[in-house]
Amino acid sequence: MSRPSSTIPSTIAALLARQGRQVVLLEKAQHPRFHIGESLLPGNRRLFEALGVQDEVDRIGMPKYGIEFVAPDGPLRTVVNFGEGWDPALDRAWQVRRSELDELLFRHAARQGAQTLEGACVTGIDFDAEGATVHARLDDGAPRRWRARFVVDASGRDTLLARQLDSKRRNPKHASTALFAHFRQARRLEGRNEGHISICWFEHGWFWFIPLADGTTSVGAVCWPYYLKQRDKPLKDFFFETLAMCPELSDRLRGAELVDDTVHATGNFSYESTHAAGERYLMIGDAFGFIDPMFSSGVYLAMQGAFDGADYVATALDRPAALPAARRAIDRRFRDGPAAYSWFIYRVTNPTIRDMFLHPKNVFRIKQGLMSLLAADMRHGLGQRLALAMFRVVYYAISIGHWRRTLAGWRRHREAARDHGPLRGETVLRTE
Repeated sequence: MSRPSSTIPSTIAALLARQGRQVVLLEKAQHPRFHIGESLLPGNRRLFEALGVQDEVDRIGMPKYGIEFVAPDGPLRTVVNFGEGWDPALDRAWQVRRSELDELLFRHAARQGAQTLEGACVTGIDFDAEGATVHARLDDGAPRRWRARFVVDASGRDTLLARQLDSKRRNPKHASTALFAHFRQARRLEGRNEGHISICWFEHGWFWFIPLADGTTSVGAVCWPYYLKQRDKPLKDFFFETLAMCPELSDRLRGAELVDDTVHATGNFSYESTHAAGERYLMIGDAFGFIDPMFSSGVYLAMQGAFDGADYVATALDRPAALPAARRAIDRRFRDGPAAYSWFIYRVTNPTIRDMFLHPKNVFRIKQGLMSLLAADMRHGLGQRLALAMFRVVYYAISIGHWRRTLAGWRRHREAARDHGPLRGETVLRTE
């Protein structure tokens, strides 16, 4: 069961409609509907402001000022704040219910002039010299089709065009699966820290703990695929058995109530398309590529991709002579954004990275550079790049000093990344 997000297509539809273009926005599902990915970054604020929806997001979001890191084998907990980054003004973001955010942006696109249609599942796209024919099936089974000069694929992990073009490639360096659920009455951090996301490491991966404004809390485990394949009991029992591996989470969830008695499982296999764009199409967000959600970067990267994508569409339609250069540029941007986070994601279960996060030092301004990255604030040029480069230098120095531990971690990651199973999009395996 796949549920693509409306955040990205709604963003680019609103931007293109503002340009005075005739835009048709097709949504597979009906709003509101569930979608995972509730944690946003401070960098989203300027994007919401540019869209004109920041006040609306403020009303539905839980303020998020930072991140809590919890050690896997002891009581150590470390809190870092976004305001410690290069730009102290980028000091907060939100935790949001994606069903609310997605619907908010979908309705906003309609107000901006886009023609919006829910319950329209795109089944295929035929390209020709003049444009494209988009084929869809409505909820009542009726077929529909549209002629378009340009198509933007924001189908999420359905990866409609990437599958049609056979351009989807699994990332051989990383693979993960996730178990997640929502709870009522979970114990949270206090005061200003209540909205912090908590990242808790455990033997087979890491947990998220995301407080939402309505009092519920999203809790999930991102783990190596081999771990989920070991399941020999109902999913709910397996999930609670997994939670028991983290004493801190077990304590916070003591007395908490599982919402709807439902636990989800999904394959979060990282992938990327061989290219992002063509003369008549563009793939953005998870329709182009997906990385592990460790640092909550997905919504920011995809929304920024929608802003960049709107410029690309304008170039394709209005200045076709400039399209080859624009195509190379957008392909590079779509790869560079995830790459900034991927280096950390590939190593996040490594003990050296855990130690650096749990004992953050600002030598060579590495903490300042890291917090800017985690805030999605990458606008500070050479100084910021040097700070992140020095983070890597320190990481490698510590790793060499603990080479046995480093080698063991590298071998484990390599073996776990090989255990992919079939390539597929987001799938709810079973709820029990």
